[in-house]
Amino acid sequence: MPTYNKLVRDYIPQVIEKTGKEFSARILSEEEYITELKNKLNEEVVEYYEAKTNEEAIEELADILEIIHAAAKIHGSSYEQLEEIRKEKAEKRGGFEKRIFLIEVEDD
Repeated sequence: MPTYNKLVRDYIPQVIEKTGKEFSARILSEEEYITELKNKLNEEVVEYYEAKTNEEAIEELADILEIIHAAAKIHGSSYEQLEEIRKEKAEKRGGFEKRIFLIEVEDD
């Protein structure tokens, strides 16, 4: 039986049950959940980095977005509040659309 030891989406146990396979799972403590959300985010970022097509990239970005929703909630915020902070930062410092790659800055 393969061992996964990772955070999965909420309906994965039902999906596995429908296949008739046996599995084991448990509910994480809040501290464990935060750690595993971070691990899952890292996993999905790597998968996004390795995506070969636009379709694969969009699928991975959707997974990242789902994790961001969960992480905002666990940190006492909402996706809407997170979006407001993102907008404020974009207004003050810009986004990443201009593709600016900073090489160096003169040291005083």
